[in-house]
Amino acid sequence: MEEQKILTSLVIDDTVYTTKLTNKYKMRKPYTVPDPKMVTAFIPGIIREILVKRGQHVNEGDKLLILEAMKMKNTVTAHKTGKVKEVKVKCGDMVLKNQILIELE
Repeated sequence: MEEQKILTSLVIDDTVYTTKLTNKYKMRKPYTVPDPKMVTAFIPGIIREILVKRGQHVNEGDKLLILEAMKMKNTVTAHKTGKVKEVKVKCGDMVLKNQILIELE
C-alpha cells in the first residue's frame, strides 16, 4: 500500500517552501506560555527534600526543593519572588517532566 504524498506550502520570511508534513507533526501539542506562578519539574525524578512551607515568602533564586534524577540531586529554585501558595508534592513522590511542584502567589 503506497502512502499518499500531500504537500503543504509554508511561508517563512517571505519565501514559500513546499514540504510534506508528518502525522506526528500535525498531531503535536500546541505551545502554551508557561505560567510564572507554577514551579514545574524540568526532568522526571523523585522528590528527596522540600525546603519551603505553605505561606513562606521566597525570593528569586531561593532553594525550594531537591529533585533526584538519574542518581543526581538537582536543586529547584524560585524563578520569581513571591509567597508559596501550595506545595503540590511530598517527599518520596515520583514526578513527571513538567508536573507542577509548587504554586506561588
